[in-house]
Amino acid sequence: MGKGGSLSEGVIKNIIISYTYVAIWIFLSFTVIVYNKYILDKKMYDWPFPISLTMIHMSFCSTLAFLLIKVFKFVEPVSMSRDTYLRSVVPIGALYSLSLWLSNSAYIYLSVSFIQMLKALMPVAVYSIGVLFKKEGFKSETMINMLSISFGVAIAAYGEARFDVWGVILQLGAVAFEATRLVMIQILLTSKGITLNPITSLYYVAPCCLAFLFIPWIVVEFPILRDTSSFHFDYLIFGTNSFCAFALNLAVFLLVGKTSALTMNVAGVVKDWLLIAFSWSVIKDTVTPINLFGYGIAFLGVAYYNHAKLQALKAKDAQKTAQQVDEETGRLLEEREGNEGGRKNELED
Repeated sequence: MGKGGSLSEGVIKNIIISYTYVAIWIFLSFTVIVYNKYILDKKMYDWPFPISLTMIHMSFCSTLAFLLIKVFKFVEPVSMSRDTYLRSVVPIGALYSLSLWLSNSAYIYLSVSFIQMLKALMPVAVYSIGVLFKKEGFKSETMINMLSISFGVAIAAYGEARFDVWGVILQLGAVAFEATRLVMIQILLTSKGITLNPITSLYYVAPCCLAFLFIPWIVVEFPILRDTSSFHFDYLIFGTNSFCAFALNLAVFLLVGKTSALTMNVAGVVKDWLLIAFSWSVIKDTVTPINLFGYGIAFLGVAYYNHAKLQALKAKDAQKTAQQVDEETGRLLEEREGNEGGRKNELED
């Protein structure tokens, strides 16, 4: 603090940098979602091939991740054996490929605003799967909160003007696979002391996604693309779209590194409301009062969930600090007793 209680230049600079990273992440996340919608929607660019689009993203991202890690040495690679890769990374890659495939497919059938509302179920899915795999303890209070989020999303779905059953199934499937992936990261990687940032994640996981997506692509989309003689690969559209997808992962890496994962969660809430407003005002999607009322309930539930997680982390850190202080105090007392015992022996001699 400077004179008159004002913030120092260093603090102000850090605040500006943090908010800049948040703004960049919101902008890129916003751009990728709207851009994917534009490409896949039959009323816009009309290229309804979600597997192909995801494979383009994975090819681009894995290539750039390789260059950043192996050529430019921007990020240090993680030491990993072949057995660990096959047992831990490959299953996560399979789940990630399914999550991306289904979530991109949902843009063909649902509005951007409604998809964001359905994504509010992510904490519910993560908590439920965490309890199932015994990574989370069952708590009645948390479960009631999860039910309130689900209730809010159900109301939002009831008020949806362009409700499509198949689109909802696809998006819920994407949420389920993504939640399972997040829990599996804790079980298969974090528990083994392996930590992957967004860049190293792409380096290891993106090639797996590409391999897994190749199988359904050959069966589902390749025959249609092969018979569509009018299609020509648009390097500008797909190149900029893929670059935005990679830049988003880089922004996550910078944002979490400079702030925290909780900051990203809060920024995600802001982004969701901006997307809903954009979907209504620019894309002209119908957003009903019932939509907003239901999402408002879900939003409050998610906000409370994030608050509870933050309080739990603070309590855990406080307990860890207290334990370290107790250990340090005990060590000092032992040293003091040892020194006093030494002096007593010298006096007796």
